[in-house]
Formats: sequence, structure tokens, C-alpha cells
Amino acid sequence: MVAEDKTKKELIGNEGLVILDIVRRLTRRNASGHLKKLIKKTHPADLAWVFRYLAENERKNVFAIIAQTEIVGEFLSELDDSIMIDLVQGLSAQYMAEVVTNMASDDAVDLLEALPTEVADDIRRHMEKKDREEVEELLQYHPQSAGGLMSTDYMSLDEELGVGDAIALVQKRSEEKEMVFYLYITHGEGKLSGVVSLRELLMHPPHRQLKNIMNDKVISVNTETDQEEVAHIVSQYNFLAVPVVDSSYCLEGIVTVDDIIDVIREEATEDFLQMAGAGKDREILLKSTKDNALLRAPWLFASWLGGIMAMIIIGAFEKELLKVLALASFIPVVMGMGGNIATQSSTIIVRGIATGRINMNEFFKVVFKEMRVGLILGILYGLFLGVVTYFTHTEPPLLGLVVGISIFTCMVMAATVGAFIPLILKRFDIDAAIATGPFVTTSIDILGVLVYFWVAKLFLGL
Repeated sequence: MVAEDKTKKELIGNEGLVILDIVRRLTRRNASGHLKKLIKKTHPADLAWVFRYLAENERKNVFAIIAQTEIVGEFLSELDDSIMIDLVQGLSAQYMAEVVTNMASDDAVDLLEALPTEVADDIRRHMEKKDREEVEELLQYHPQSAGGLMSTDYMSLDEELGVGDAIALVQKRSEEKEMVFYLYITHGEGKLSGVVSLRELLMHPPHRQLKNIMNDKVISVNTETDQEEVAHIVSQYNFLAVPVVDSSYCLEGIVTVDDIIDVIREEATEDFLQMAGAGKDREILLKSTKDNALLRAPWLFASWLGGIMAMIIIGAFEKELLKVLALASFIPVVMGMGGNIATQSSTIIVRGIATGRINMNEFFKVVFKEMRVGLILGILYGLFLGVVTYFTHTEPPLLGLVVGISIFTCMVMAATVGAFIPLILKRFDIDAAIATGPFVTTSIDILGVLVYFWVAKLFLGL
């Protein structure tokens, strides 16, 4: 992104709360002049954070001031989609066309994609032809692909140029471009041939051609490359930006590290929500109570169904329970330990898949490793609980053995299943994050109870 004005101070620690309080007090006093000065000195990302905690009437008054400043586009791009949509729908298409035109191309596309189709179309109709065509070209790509993330405001130079001419062009055009630390070198009809850093450029004599100093082993991504793969490449090679090419290897744009950070945060948030069984809507906290409940209800159905099945299994062993009432007191322990280790295994595997640390060709090796972990922990906690049971429950004599074996078996099984299911889902190109939460823990609860009563029946002769 283009460098921010140095006077816009980013919030640290409790300063955000202080500014929130000041904004509220200035809004109540209708001190528009002072509020405008504060807004101009505050970073757009911090304004968006403050804006999130304002009441409806406060938001309206504050945004009326923000709309008069040059940072309105950056501010809108930092807002949560639901808040941004509410604000934009109250503005004229002509005004929004001017705002979108002044935004970075990738941010402008993100904003238009978040808006309802009819609103976005109306805004585009009011844009200049050149700007509209640039935005529409980016809108053709899937929003979660490299093409959907990329910015077209990059610096490219022909490989035949001399260093002196290249420096002159950089000085002339750098204000309009993003990430000029990397200068992409092209030949022919814009085909990517190499890259040179700004530092490297300045170290060579003016007469030397770019093709003689560039790095021709440039790593790039295709316009259709998934955003997770782009994020993996940027993080693996510590790039500030990565070039995006089409099928003919023509340079189309760049994806910058700030967009990659957003991708990583969004993907991690979605994974955490799915693993907790709360859907995958990143803005769930901003939803109404009704919408929040509706989003979470389907995921909880798995837990409800699992509870019903566990109840049926326990009911089927009612006679055995009546003979040995102490069996009932260990049911939560068996279910809890199994569910916990299954969630641990699933979380580790899902994160390993996301970060590329798990090789899918070593499927069984990964599963067996988690099985061995379950074996060690199962022996440890099985022995521990078995000994505790032996000294606290004298009748029946073998109850400690039953509890110990049940915990051991359940933990080995849970660790194995917790690792196996995400890997299987990944093999079939299904999001592995949905394996955790209610799905895995519920299945382990059912299997754990079944194993527990089967072991009890076998060893206690029930």
C-alpha cells in the first residue's frame, strides 16, 4: 500500500480507548472542527477500530466529518464489511465513484465486491471509463484468488533500459505505485523476465542494462492461484510482494504483504470458528442475536445428535449401571479425556495442513505418530486414574482396571480419529477445519461411552 502520512499516529495500548472517549465527547458537543482535526491526525485503521464501538447516531455524525477528508477511502477499506455496507448505501453513487477512483485498485475491488450488486453497478456507472475498466478487469477474478487480491499499481521496466533511465522513471512514477522496493523487469508484450530491488538498482553504473543485473529466477503466482497458496509463498520466502502473471506469463499485477496478512488473519479466523462449531462468518460478533443463533444452530445439531446417541447407549446398559452404580461417575471423565485429545490432534493436524508442515504423501506416518502420542498419554492417564479408582472405590475390585483400560483405549482411539478425519477431508479437497469441534468430539463421546461399557461388561461379568 502507499505509505501513510507520518502525522497519522497509530494507536498503541490504551490510546485507542482514549481516542474513543474523546471522539464521543466531541460528538456530544458538536465540536466538528476539533473532531475533524483529530480525524486527520488518526490512522484510518485506528479510526475504523474506534468507529466499531460507536452508537448508531454517533457513527452517523462522525462519518459525516470523515466524508469531508481525503482518508475516507482508506477508512472504508478498513471497516468491517457489515458496517461499511450500511454507510455506503446512504451515500450517492457519484460521490462513491470519486472515492473508489482515489483508492488503491485492490482495495477498490474489495469494497465493490462487498457491496450489493445493484449498488456496486451503480457506482461503476458513474466512474470514468479508464478507471471503470481497470476495476472491472480485476472483478473478473475470484475474490479469493491471486487475481482477486492483486494490485495493478506496480512498477515494471523494460529489460533493455539502462540503470540511469530506470532510476529516472522510478523517481517520476513511484508516487503512483505500490511496493517500489521491487522493480519487475519485462520483455516483449509485458512478459515477466526478472526482478531487481531498488537497492540493487542504485548500486550499478547508469549505462548498464537491466537485463544484466536482474534476478531472472523470479518466483511468481498465476492469477488463478488460491489466496492460501499465495500467502504460503510470501511467508515462506519472506517477500514484501509477489508478482502475478497470466497463462502467457504476462505480468498482470502484484500481491503485497499487507494483503497477505489480511488473508492469513481471515483464514485463521474462519478455521477457529469452524473448529469451535460456530460457522465460518468472520463478522459473527457484529450479527444480530437472531442471525448469530441461526448461524450457530446447524453446527450444534451434531452435538445434540451425539448427546442423544450417547443417552441411548447409556440407556442400553441400564442394567449394568444398576449393578455397579460407580460406573456412572466415570462417564464424564472417559468422554472428556477422549474429546480433549481428539480436539488437540485435530487442531494440530488442521494447522499443520494450513502451514504446509504436513506432507499429504506421508498420510499414515502422520496418523501413526498421533496414535503413538495417544498411546503414551493413554498409558499415563489410564494408570493414574486406575490407581485413584482402586483406592477410592473398593467395590467391585476390578473397577480401577476397567477405568484404566477404558481411558487408555479411548485416548488412543481419539488421537487416531482426530488426526485421521482432517487428513481424509483434505484428501478429498474438503476444508479440514470442519472436522474439529462438534463433529470429532461428538463422535469420540459416542465411541468412548461404547468402549467404556463394553470393557466394564467384559471385565466385571455384567
